[in-house]
Amino acid sequence: MSSENTAAPQSPKAEAKGALDRYFKITERGSTIAAEFRGGLATFFAMSYIVVLNPLIIGLGKDASGNALGVPQVAAMTALVAGVMTILMGVIAKQPFAMAAGLGVNALLATTIASTPGLTWPAIMGLVVWAGVLMTILVLTGFRTAVFNAVPESLKVAIVVGIGFFIAFIGLVNAGIIRRMPDAAGTTVPVSFGVSGHLLGWPTLVFLFGLFLTIALFIRNVKGAILYGVLASTALSIILEKVVPSGSSVKSPTGWSLNVPVWDSNTSKLPNFSLFGSADLFGAFGTLGGMAAVLLIFTILISAFFDAMGTSVGLATEAGTIKDGQIENVDKVLLVDALG
Repeated sequence: MSSENTAAPQSPKAEAKGALDRYFKITERGSTIAAEFRGGLATFFAMSYIVVLNPLIIGLGKDASGNALGVPQVAAMTALVAGVMTILMGVIAKQPFAMAAGLGVNALLATTIASTPGLTWPAIMGLVVWAGVLMTILVLTGFRTAVFNAVPESLKVAIVVGIGFFIAFIGLVNAGIIRRMPDAAGTTVPVSFGVSGHLLGWPTLVFLFGLFLTIALFIRNVKGAILYGVLASTALSIILEKVVPSGSSVKSPTGWSLNVPVWDSNTSKLPNFSLFGSADLFGAFGTLGGMAAVLLIFTILISAFFDAMGTSVGLATEAGTIKDGQIENVDKVLLVDALG
């Protein structure tokens, strides 16, 4: 790559069409409203797994008293927060980023913090609120933005790669390609390939069908390739479960892992928002004492602090919203992330 400035002559920029176009700089970034709509749908279907996975982690996890939040309630709140914060990300930060519950913090809460003696789920969620408040203060004072800009580009890219591998791992587990294989004592969780080394079951077939269909469409430059792959896989899974039921992987090794794809009366039920506002802001302080509660808040804060860093860089690179190595409106992106 030459060190000289050999940029090609710039072609005249197309004029924006309407207030919506001008506000979000859609034409200026070389996109169209139709393309943004397709991208939004693809993002929705690609991220909707969190509405199932987060309730399985948080909703089924029990606190020290043996109480659980419930899957329907957590699913409703997961979807509500994701929807509201995604809209705010677009309106305030003007970035085409979708927001949802992170897989790092929820696992920390369910597997580690929830086991703390005396802590209830409302008290645990109170700790999360305090971590968000501190994060917001760090953003407003410019500290988090300064740290964001100070982190080397290579480390930010490495975070993107790590997140990608983690999500890919979840997909392979859900497809039945990677399976949990606990030892006799149940203390470790090694993994195995398929069922006794063989790829079996309709979930694996649906995964491979969707993967290769998406790759084929992408290679042929079909707009919305990911969206079509997700929709086709979803339709195929519902049809297969209706014709040749596989059930849950809990009962059969060749069954569906996270959720059985059925369309029944429960699919169209109204959401349960009973958990809204149920966080206990001072419960952990009364139970554990100030120092222990502050340490837990700090743990959550550190886990969430760098969570958006790599993701934002990866998304902004694809969206073309990085200028001179910096994300446009990065302070507002981090503010919305902290509020979420």
